[in-house]
Amino acid sequence: MLRRVTLSALLVAAPLAAQRPTTAADVQRIIGALAHDSMEGRFTGTAGERRAAAYIAATMKGLGLTPAGDSGYHQRVALAVVPVANPRPGGRTERNMRVASFEARDTFPADRRRTGYNVLGVLPGSDASVKDEIILVDAHYDHVGIGRPVDGDSIYNGADDDASGVVTVLEIARQLLAGKAARRTVVFATMTGEEQGLLGTGWYIEHPPFPLERHVGNLEVEMIGRPDSLAGGFGKGWLTGYERSTMGAALAAAGIPLVADPRPDQRFFERSDNIAFARRGIVAHTLSSFNLHTDYHRPSDEASKVDAEHMAAVINAATKAVRVLADGPTPTWVPGGKP
Repeated sequence: MLRRVTLSALLVAAPLAAQRPTTAADVQRIIGALAHDSMEGRFTGTAGERRAAAYIAATMKGLGLTPAGDSGYHQRVALAVVPVANPRPGGRTERNMRVASFEARDTFPADRRRTGYNVLGVLPGSDASVKDEIILVDAHYDHVGIGRPVDGDSIYNGADDDASGVVTVLEIARQLLAGKAARRTVVFATMTGEEQGLLGTGWYIEHPPFPLERHVGNLEVEMIGRPDSLAGGFGKGWLTGYERSTMGAALAAAGIPLVADPRPDQRFFERSDNIAFARRGIVAHTLSSFNLHTDYHRPSDEASKVDAEHMAAVINAATKAVRVLADGPTPTWVPGGKP
């Protein structure tokens, strides 16, 4: 049973204010749109994904980011639908598969062809000596769509996973655009298909808007919607793979409230988009405050469940972190840290 609520003018991004810290109201406005029922869980290759991509692109345009996709802010991702081997009872019987090119996609029957969308915006660097170096700030905006009903709700809104990260990317962009020009170029990216095997990130790596060798650091944001007591609670976050590079220590030295991942047994460093970049040699980590809450991948991951004040505090800290990465020393792997 679908639970639908109309939301007028959803695709028109609200104007964002001039330079100031992120507030809980900012968080609630953006996450309320991205995790709204009308987005239908943002499953890759669906109308819900397209609505979300349009909202994000409109927001990036309103901020004044330079588009970096092949279609404005949209970077098209060639997909094909294939059967799921041994589907779970009540689970999906088909999945998206990334193919090498649109020419390859078009060898599939028309009803098996899909297009996904990454959404990309750029803040050009200002320092001639380092402006060709790129800091990638990203989150995935897709989620798992419409599925098995739980308590009458079949829309898996994904407010924490990972609308919270997308809010962070957009708000960091807003703050940086309003402040002192960054020395390095910063690419703000929201990726599709993370939930199905890093489809959008894989496409970005294979079809980068800028050469991969120019990417010197990646901060992904995944699930910051609620405080984690193991990270210090309200306003605090943790960084996956903290000990693998100089990034964590540099941010700590700058007073950024980030600690090492308190649950290394969960192997979070390898469970999000950052790992694909790390395996290409880019120093890449994920910022999170996921506390293992039980709404993970359930319809109950709703916007009403996020702690907007906590998110605002983490976003403001993350903005300072990106400023360190954009203006400070280039992060490097420590010996043995590169995966």
